[in-house]
Amino acid sequence: MTAVDAPAATLSRQELAQVDAQWRAANYLAAGQIYLMGNPLLREPLEPGQVKPRLLGHWGTSPGLNFVCAHLNRAILAHDLDAMFVTGPGHGGPALLASTWLEGSYSELWPEVSRDEEGMDRLFRQFSFPGGVPSHVSPHVPGSIHEGGELGYSLAHAFGAAFDNPGLLVACVVGDGEAETGPLATSWQASRFLDPRRDGAVLPILHLNGYKIANPTVLSRIPPSELDSLLRGAGWAPVYVEGDEPVAMHQAMAAALDAVVADLALLRRGGAGPWPMIVLRSPKGWTGPATVDGQQVEGTWRAHQVPLTQVRENPAHLRQLENWLRSYRPEELFDAAGRPTAAVTALIPAGARRMGANPHANGGVLLRPLSLPLVAEHAVPVPAAGESVSEPTRVLGRFLREVFRRNAERANFRLFGPDETASNRLDAVYDVTGKTWELPPGPPSDHLAPDGRVMEVLSEHLCQGWLEGYLLSGRHGLFSCYEAFAHIVDSMVNQHIKWLRIHREIPWRRPVASLNYLLTSHVWRQDHNGFSHQDPGFVDHVANKAPEVVRVYFPPDTNTLLEVAAHCLRSRDLVNVVVAGKNETPDWLDPEEAALHCARGLGIWEWASTHADREPDVVLACAGDAPTLEILAAAAMLREELPELAVRVVNVVDLMRLQPEAEHPHGLSDWEFDALFTPDRPVIFAYHGYPWLIHRLAYRRTNHAGLHVRGYTEHGTTTTPFDMLVRNRMDRFQLVIDVLDRVPGLLATTGPLRQRMTRAQERHRHWIVEHGEDLPEVREWRWPGQ
Repeated sequence: MTAVDAPAATLSRQELAQVDAQWRAANYLAAGQIYLMGNPLLREPLEPGQVKPRLLGHWGTSPGLNFVCAHLNRAILAHDLDAMFVTGPGHGGPALLASTWLEGSYSELWPEVSRDEEGMDRLFRQFSFPGGVPSHVSPHVPGSIHEGGELGYSLAHAFGAAFDNPGLLVACVVGDGEAETGPLATSWQASRFLDPRRDGAVLPILHLNGYKIANPTVLSRIPPSELDSLLRGAGWAPVYVEGDEPVAMHQAMAAALDAVVADLALLRRGGAGPWPMIVLRSPKGWTGPATVDGQQVEGTWRAHQVPLTQVRENPAHLRQLENWLRSYRPEELFDAAGRPTAAVTALIPAGARRMGANPHANGGVLLRPLSLPLVAEHAVPVPAAGESVSEPTRVLGRFLREVFRRNAERANFRLFGPDETASNRLDAVYDVTGKTWELPPGPPSDHLAPDGRVMEVLSEHLCQGWLEGYLLSGRHGLFSCYEAFAHIVDSMVNQHIKWLRIHREIPWRRPVASLNYLLTSHVWRQDHNGFSHQDPGFVDHVANKAPEVVRVYFPPDTNTLLEVAAHCLRSRDLVNVVVAGKNETPDWLDPEEAALHCARGLGIWEWASTHADREPDVVLACAGDAPTLEILAAAAMLREELPELAVRVVNVVDLMRLQPEAEHPHGLSDWEFDALFTPDRPVIFAYHGYPWLIHRLAYRRTNHAGLHVRGYTEHGTTTTPFDMLVRNRMDRFQLVIDVLDRVPGLLATTGPLRQRMTRAQERHRHWIVEHGEDLPEVREWRWPGQ
């Protein structure tokens, strides 16, 4: 369907006038936000002082967004739709601010921006202005779950919101610039994971306005037949709306939406066929200045941001701006008090049917706590520290199986991961649910099911985007990923943390479930896959972000992992990163001890320490399962070789406890830190990741000069597990050497012991080359007990 062949009578004359009035009003408000800081209704000739001194914002996409919003409002009324709006080109913030102000949801939540002339003046002035609101579709905008400043994630967010929300329509505008990004290109395949009977519907509206910042867009220039094949091949049935003449375009868009709604209703009733979508082709900067200073602007990249840039200095530009704004006939759109007229609001829904007031876009309103099993029901028995072993993530998988079982009726929990659920040993969840799959399964089925609640697709971007949309619309989830490949979503988590930081400051935004990462198959046990799979740096990336949002956990064994996981699933408005191994690991703490240790976040392991009745000669600290094992092995050797040496073992679960309390909500006070790590004794710290992070977190501490950190230093390959530790100088023998080198008075008297440690390292190197596995005393080592 195009604007040329669309049914001419879809809209009555009255409806046509009403939808056009709404569109013109939104365009007027969008342009006013970019330019004006006074005279909002042009009751007098425009003067330079009424124009902002710094012109910021993006006009080019705004009229297209306003066009879509106006027609969605009409469709909501005509078909009683429960709809929300995701704005891919989020730089079109003026459009969404305009639409929510017109519908009244903005003024309800921000009463100081009232729906009258005074409020319009505030709306204009605050936009991209100091002390005001950002230029994008930020958390300040009612109805938004997607800021859209960084392009690529809109469609994934839309799908996340639609999962488990039957009856919800998520309209998602995809800009043709955004469509060139990798995450968006993958997101078209998400149609294969949407169940029309269990889930809501996603309506992509691919907006081809032809240009990015300074270049044409690929999808707007390829032959129409190729575009059609591309979209149909990804499971979509596109409806085309093309043109620039408003009347014809209004009729075409109304007809397209009516057809789409009918198709979606058929799919919900069990009908077969691809999902419908709309391809909207309209000029960039539509209805704005056609030319400026003799150069074409409308329909080119020059309309992307501010079409008229010299308004204060150039009288011709000032006159052109005034003529442009008056072309929308504001006197017809706003009454004497500056309120939208009846013609403008006639096709705007009321109450929660307004897209800015849809509760799914303020997911905390709908959020219900997960019903979690008791950790004690899944904890492993620990008769004595280190006496038994278990696979932490396998046990966690059984815990998550019960989370799925207990919340099946509410259908508010999903597990996301890039084809790694079984590899990460969480496969117990398949006892109660399958993997979401809407395509033919083929033999063997491998737990594929249309109603599965495990989301697996080999795209970390898509997993992340789905989960973010799922959380922001009021549900719960967990993202399980190989540690090294979490970096793929570095930028996405950065944007989500920014969103949450602002979201937490807005009083009407209700708390949402936290974004929880389980990073496993980690650096110290990727000895088989090699260097490409060895990178613990995602934690470093996250640790740089907003401290009120970020938490990082290194549970040392199975029972602490269960406690941390339960805590994270109960938390709100956070990004929790949990790093845990999947291989057999010694069980150090029984359930009660694990609960207390995790509640503290770190603590002295007295059972592993010596001479607790006096000040330690050295502190052996650790964070992470592999470092914990090496520290304890070193502590056991020191106990045997140097029985008079007072050794204190400190284990850290909550990494942010190392920061000062003034810098992080979980940070320790200086006196608490000194009580654990001492103000003046050597601290040998074995850390899971890059060692410099520990130095950065603790650099203000009294004893920072006495802190020596071992960790991953980019010495990786395909080798044995213990060789990874030796290569990065975090093995037990090296840790003993570090103690001998740093405790005053030991170096001169412990030469033979130091030599035995270096000899053990050399023997290890020869052994693995000859036998292909670690030394028997390393493989079979167990904590010797008291």
